[in-house]
Amino acid sequence: MSRQSEVQSTAVVYLEYDQNALDRAYDQRAWVSDAAARIEGFATRSAAVRAAHRYHADLAYGNGPDERLDWFPTDARRAPIHIHLHGGAWRALTKDDVSFAAPAFTAANVHYVVPSFTNLPDVRLPDMVAQTAAAVAFVFRNAGRFSGDPNRVFISGHSSGAHLCAVLITRDWVADGLPADVLKGALCIAGSYDLEPVLLSARRNYISLDRAELVQLSPIRHVAAAKCPVAVAYGGRESPEFIRQAKAFAAALRDAGRNVDLIHLELADHFRMADLLGEAGSPIHKAALSQISTRPNV
Repeated sequence: MSRQSEVQSTAVVYLEYDQNALDRAYDQRAWVSDAAARIEGFATRSAAVRAAHRYHADLAYGNGPDERLDWFPTDARRAPIHIHLHGGAWRALTKDDVSFAAPAFTAANVHYVVPSFTNLPDVRLPDMVAQTAAAVAFVFRNAGRFSGDPNRVFISGHSSGAHLCAVLITRDWVADGLPADVLKGALCIAGSYDLEPVLLSARRNYISLDRAELVQLSPIRHVAAAKCPVAVAYGGRESPEFIRQAKAFAAALRDAGRNVDLIHLELADHFRMADLLGEAGSPIHKAALSQISTRPNV
């Protein structure tokens, strides 16, 4: 390595990070030795759930080939609905990787809905946001078809799905022809909420945004627009940047006078945080149900 290259590689890029350190901070696989096996486990367990449980498969919420969702119903009448957005660094996974959490919700008399959306780089991030918003609109407008309550729609997301979840709770839903508070609660699990450092990391190689889009799609900059209670969860064994982002997002929501809970699970890594959504009685699952229990059917 030349002296010039060495100086460039150790130059500060963001906060105290040089380029290599920042790239590592936004690569969760670098922090979990068996990440590939853990991700494969999501798919295996989800396939088993789909094989064993009744559900409505591949409901079209839009015209695109990826604009489909699975709806796992509960038998309760006019029951609340929980939408979950999968992770995958905005470029991997589908709804088929997060079916595993369905039984924990349907057993609690909550519908569980998982949409797919087109991953990067086949679309741009603003298009992905538009797709997830269309999925929410479909759920709201079609809740009655599945004995769901359109006035009790909740949402969660893990990793990049948590970012999308946070963008949606700061969205102007009235402009979409929906109630401003269409989402009654949100659970953001192990996500990034400010895209500035993300786009300084190696992820800039597949996320292309101009400055205005970066600002628009960084929900930490729009917390005053949040209309519902928000739970922000992070694991103590995640990368320091994911930990910092969670704390900063929760603090920004609190400073804006919003209803926010910060959930810290000291022994959980990034992928364990995803598991916990589907484990009845876990702090993550209890946080989702707690939001629902405070919005009784009236």
